[in-house]
Amino acid sequence: MLKGKTALVTGSTSGIGLGIARALARQGADLVLNGFGDAAEIDRIRAGLEAEFGVKVSYEGADLMQPAQIDAMFASIGKRGSAIDILVNNAGIQHVAPVQDFPPERWDAVIALNLSAAFHASRCALPAMQKRNWGRIINVASAHGLVASAEKAAYVAAKHGIIGLTKVVALENARTGITCNAICPGWVLTPLVQKQIDARAAAQGISADEARVSLLGEKQPSLEFVTPEQIGDLAVFLCSDSAQQVRGAAWTIDGGWTAQ
Repeated sequence: MLKGKTALVTGSTSGIGLGIARALARQGADLVLNGFGDAAEIDRIRAGLEAEFGVKVSYEGADLMQPAQIDAMFASIGKRGSAIDILVNNAGIQHVAPVQDFPPERWDAVIALNLSAAFHASRCALPAMQKRNWGRIINVASAHGLVASAEKAAYVAAKHGIIGLTKVVALENARTGITCNAICPGWVLTPLVQKQIDARAAAQGISADEARVSLLGEKQPSLEFVTPEQIGDLAVFLCSDSAQQVRGAAWTIDGGWTAQ
C-alpha cells in the first residue's frame, strides 16, 4: 500500500517507534530511522528491516532537542534525493516530580523533545508534502494528551500541546491531500514500563504478574497492555486512502483509560 513512499519515524530505534516503522515497512514504505542508542545495534536494526521487508532504510542521528539538527536532517534526506511522505513524530522522554520540585531543565527538555521537535519536523516536512499534494503526519501523543496524572506536568502539558498542534496542522491543510492526526496510547509494554513493573514487584514483595495487574489496574480497565504492533497497524490505517477524511483526530488506543 505504501510502496514508493518514504517515512521518517522519530524515536524509532526501540519501542513504539520501532513498531510503527516495522508496520510501515511491511506495507512497502522506505524508512528513515531516528533515535538514540548503540551505533552497532542501530545498524543491526536498519539492516534487519531492509532484509525482512525489502525496503530502503537509512538512519539519521539528529538530536531533536536542537532545531538546527532537525533542519540539517531534512537537508541530508533531500540531498539523497528523498522527500518525506509520512512523518511520525514519536520521540519522547518523561520526568516525574511534583510541580514545586520539578527541575526547570527537565521541564525544558521534555517540552523540547515531546512537543517542540514535532513542530520543527512538521515545519520541515510540510513544504514538500504540499508541493506533491500528499502527506501523512502522525503525532504519537498519549492518553495523557487527553487526561492528566499527578507529577507529570511537563509530559501532560506536552502531550496536550501535541493534540493542539495536530488540529492546527490538519485545519491548515484541510483542502489538500495532507492529513495530520494523533495517536493516543495508554500503557504500552516497553522496556521502560517493564522496569517499572519489576521495581513495583520488588518494592511490594509481589510477583511480576501481580505487579503488572496492579499497574494496569490504576488506569487501564482492560488490564492488557497496548502493543507496539497494534499502534503500528493504526498508523498504517491513518496512512491509507480509507483515512483520507480522518483529519485532526486524537485517536485513543488505551484499553478504556479515557472512557472512564
